[in-house]
Amino acid sequence: MSILLFLQTVGAQAVEQMPNLTATAVPAEAKINVLDLAVKGGWIMIVLLILSLIACYVFIQRFIIIKRAGKEDETFMNRIKDYIHEGKIDSALNLCRNTNTPSSRMIEKGITRLGRPMNDVMVAIENVGNIEVAKLEKGFPVIATTASGAPMLGFLGTVTGMVRAFFDMANAGSNVDISLLSSGIYEALVTTVGGLIVGIIFLFAYNYLVSQVDKVVNKMEARTMEFMDLLNEPAN
Repeated sequence: MSILLFLQTVGAQAVEQMPNLTATAVPAEAKINVLDLAVKGGWIMIVLLILSLIACYVFIQRFIIIKRAGKEDETFMNRIKDYIHEGKIDSALNLCRNTNTPSSRMIEKGITRLGRPMNDVMVAIENVGNIEVAKLEKGFPVIATTASGAPMLGFLGTVTGMVRAFFDMANAGSNVDISLLSSGIYEALVTTVGGLIVGIIFLFAYNYLVSQVDKVVNKMEARTMEFMDLLNEPAN
């Protein structure tokens, strides 16, 4: 009986102490704060932020302009054809000016060259087309530079961060503490991640805009061929 009483007493004391042990055994969970990590990245992160804002502005602007250039009236060429067959050249020119798309400006240039050799008409249209494509691609170098330069800036931050870490280690002598190296290592790793993220995002953005411009160029070429075929049709 004495043994049973002893075990009961020990068990009761253990149960009383368990909540205290549980409360002290669970440490607070550490969480990663993205803003704090970006701050630890140093001045390289500021440069990456500025590049990102500029490239983002250019992307939005180009996206809107290219989308507008890709929209056109499906009946445009049929109306141009009717006006030319009826001899209403002024009406055809007014339609091109009111439509205000790259294709309409090319057709307008071709109409102004009516009566000249076909080769001259074609060259005039191609020249306008080259100018229109250049307008659509304005600002593309900014996005391309950001896409290729951001990872390099990130690697630069990696190098400067590691130099700082080893510099702190050398100055510490034999009393090397991990806290002395943490800031330099943070800078080295965070800038690499930041540079890669910015580079990947704007690489995809650049390729997307290029694909959209290619679609507009294909439409411009199709409208040019329709117009040239119109001029080559035999007169009734």
